[in-house]
Amino acid sequence: MKFLKPKFWDKNHLSFFSILLFPISILIKVVNFFKNIFNKKYVFNIPVICVGNIYLGGTGKTPICIELFNILKNLNKNPAFIRKKYSSYKDEIDLLKNIGPTYEEKKRVSAINAAIKDNANVAILDDGFQDLSIKKDLSIVCFNEKQWIGNGLTIPSGPLRESLSALKRADFVIINGNKNDVIESEILKNNQSIKIFYIKYMPSNINEFKNKKVISFAGIGNPDNFFNILKKNSVNLIDQISFPDHYNYSNLEIESLIKKSQEGNIILLTTEKDFMRIPKKYEKYFRFLKIKIEIENKDYFTKELRKIYENY
Repeated sequence: MKFLKPKFWDKNHLSFFSILLFPISILIKVVNFFKNIFNKKYVFNIPVICVGNIYLGGTGKTPICIELFNILKNLNKNPAFIRKKYSSYKDEIDLLKNIGPTYEEKKRVSAINAAIKDNANVAILDDGFQDLSIKKDLSIVCFNEKQWIGNGLTIPSGPLRESLSALKRADFVIINGNKNDVIESEILKNNQSIKIFYIKYMPSNINEFKNKKVISFAGIGNPDNFFNILKKNSVNLIDQISFPDHYNYSNLEIESLIKKSQEGNIILLTTEKDFMRIPKKYEKYFRFLKIKIEIENKDYFTKELRKIYENY
């Protein structure tokens, strides 16, 4: 979804715009309710692990999918990434294709069937928590501690695809950030048996940019999270520029950034997803921050993951 997130979404109190848009939020909830009533449920002969969210964008789904893929490969499984086809999300698809087999179709069901034909034995569903037509063996919902649930309202009044009660359908919650008892309490109110894990983003090439002059830019769900990583690691940010999520950069915008960097001998630094959207002829002028995630209690996480495919 290509738009800059409204600031009132992340306020912890009702704003004029939240109230104004509230009837539309109710209408969307009603439409989704009736749509899901008539959904046919598809069951597969391989485990399906869904990594999704209820907060719209910027929760770290794709890095978690990649970490899941690596864990499963180490467990001698043959996982495949499953995506619904969106032409505007090519950056995420390209990122996954660099890691392993990736299947993308208009219907996720078709993508899973294609992966099974190619001998995949675990399907990693990148997004799709709201797709109730697929039986999931494990549903993981991702949050960022900083944004959490914003103002707590569903779109367009707030940033949520669904209310927190949707966690009744989830098995794991993964929080990008520090341990937070308040957040955990809210989660457990909706699902007492849910397992909560924490992750941290670990920038592997940050030393290349420390104490250097940098222009940073990002077109992701929450660009401030990217900028904060840089600030925290002593990167000298000359400028930080936010673009809409999955933004397609024009040649004019790219050339303007290059000119600005050359005039001041400044590094142009972005996210790996954004780098995927820069035309090949300009790539040499840009750098991207390499990120890996670190799962706290990874051994326990892996043990729980094993249980999912032991029944197949």
